[in-house]
Amino acid sequence: MTTIHSTALVDPQAQLDSSVSVGPYTVIGPNVKVAAGTTIGAHCVIEGHTTIGRDNRIFQFNSLGAIPQDKKYAGEPGELVIGDRNTIREFCTFNIGTPGGGGVTRLGNDNWMMAYVHLAHDCLVGNNTTFANNSQLAGHVTVDDWVILGGFTVVHQFVRIGAHSMTAMCSLLFADLPPFVMCQGQPAEARSMNFEGLRRRGFSPERIAAVKAMHKALYREDLPLDTAQTQIAGLSEKYPESVPDVQMMLSFLQQTTPQRGIVR
Repeated sequence: MTTIHSTALVDPQAQLDSSVSVGPYTVIGPNVKVAAGTTIGAHCVIEGHTTIGRDNRIFQFNSLGAIPQDKKYAGEPGELVIGDRNTIREFCTFNIGTPGGGGVTRLGNDNWMMAYVHLAHDCLVGNNTTFANNSQLAGHVTVDDWVILGGFTVVHQFVRIGAHSMTAMCSLLFADLPPFVMCQGQPAEARSMNFEGLRRRGFSPERIAAVKAMHKALYREDLPLDTAQTQIAGLSEKYPESVPDVQMMLSFLQQTTPQRGIVR
């Protein structure tokens, strides 16, 4: 049976699976849905149209599903959707989406959110990411799979962060961070590629060689971005195993606007 502490306030209309547990003094609103195996700690507030998947571990003192910190917001419908097997540590704040950004703030599967992480309205976070303490995302930020954000990383609104990239502690992102890139600074500058992370994820030597070649084209040869993209496109023939990696990089770069640019 659902284990709900006697001091928790769970609205009768909330939909909690029978295996969900809820800690002391937690408040859960009427439009909340929680799937099997999820545990919710003490003193949490989960409100709004919030859907939480299976086997999540939500620690104490979290605020999930509150309205956006957006002066334009006027009570329009929005959602927070959290996938499966996420760990959400203390004092995280995840807001619902807005009509101007698709209406949904989304966290995927198997993510590790450390204390004081903020996901503003309309953020889209993929799978297998790690956000260290005090990582802060402004509105409309997109974070792809396997990203690692160092502690106190701050991301400007509408910035995109590519898969397998990584930020150092206290990084400040105003521009898009391409896949595989490691950055550091205020504002952030590219330092290298996340080679060790790729090895740990099973990337072959050929795929890593292709990533090194992409790094050279983007950061070592002082090329305009369009010229670097042409050079990167040619890597598919030299490194056949890297075709998906090359296509991912090209797709990311093609979506970068001149006004935003990429971390250099």
